[in-house]
Amino acid sequence: MNDSPATNHAQRLLEESGLTSSHEPIGEMLVSIFLEEHYRLDGRLERLATEKDDTFRLSTDSGNYLAKVSPPDEAEAVVALQTAAMRYLETTAPHLPVQRVKLTAGGDDHVTIRLNDGRPRVLRVFDFVEGQVLADANPDAGRLAKAGEMLGLIDVALRPFTHPADRRGLAWDIRHFHQLTELVEHTPSPEHRQLARSVFRLFGDSVVPRLSDLETQVIHGDFSPYNIVVDPKSDHFVTGVIDFGDTVRSAVIFDPAVPMANLLGRTPDQPWRDACAFAAGYQRQRPVQAPELPLLPVAALARLTLRALITNWRAERAPERRAYLLGHAKDDWINVERSLAVSLDEVVAHLREARHGHS
Repeated sequence: MNDSPATNHAQRLLEESGLTSSHEPIGEMLVSIFLEEHYRLDGRLERLATEKDDTFRLSTDSGNYLAKVSPPDEAEAVVALQTAAMRYLETTAPHLPVQRVKLTAGGDDHVTIRLNDGRPRVLRVFDFVEGQVLADANPDAGRLAKAGEMLGLIDVALRPFTHPADRRGLAWDIRHFHQLTELVEHTPSPEHRQLARSVFRLFGDSVVPRLSDLETQVIHGDFSPYNIVVDPKSDHFVTGVIDFGDTVRSAVIFDPAVPMANLLGRTPDQPWRDACAFAAGYQRQRPVQAPELPLLPVAALARLTLRALITNWRAERAPERRAYLLGHAKDDWINVERSLAVSLDEVVAHLREARHGHS
């Protein structure tokens, strides 16, 4: 790897995002001791597969909880930002089904664990949100719009929120996409490298010149179909919003771009259909500024490409999470290719139509 400023910046971003190192999984016995001592919770722990932290389902006589232990390279201030955003929404928008933070017996929202290597890790406990995730629900356009409305409501509620760590460096934040071109080198397939370069060009031409004047605020950052809990029988459809691990201050359009990226190619003959249905719902609650709307599909393509690139890069470095990582990104390159084959002007026209239909 060369030492150009761009490379150094990319390396720093990946480090700040907790993506460069793997760690020994924390022992369940130790977590049980802390849960009993600080939360007065005793029960059965079941380890869950996650991207980087240690996460457990805790089953007790009084109910189920989610216990999370942050990775050792995630700054305590960043964990505090995630918790603060959730607590803020619980206080200011209690009607939104955001996962709740459980306080310790002493009234704190976390416990710091110091292991032998001296690096602090943060234990937090949340209510366990029961139900099916959107990824497994096969939603129609109307339900996707409801999911979009929920993200719109969250972004409206988060507008005034600030935190000292909200300008954290995060590789998943689409605003840094153009600074991560070196990840292309870690992609084995020449066809995939070519697709990635096409998306980098698109992003460089249309989004990068506008980055400094886009509307910004703190956003959820990862409203993916795996972080949205739904009940197809409920009128509200979305019954839970979980995982604020990528909360950051960024351009507003980058928030809906994440779920749109996840929905690209779900219907192969109309690769943008589901993404546009989600965006239509989002705009009912949080309209995207008209000049920014053409950037939304480019941001969605950038996010999908970013996930494919980071997945390849991480699977090399974290073999213990390889199956989890590749499982979440198995069709990404196919979906990038399908989505690039559609005229983005057509996609923007659909987005505009939906915006005017619900303004």
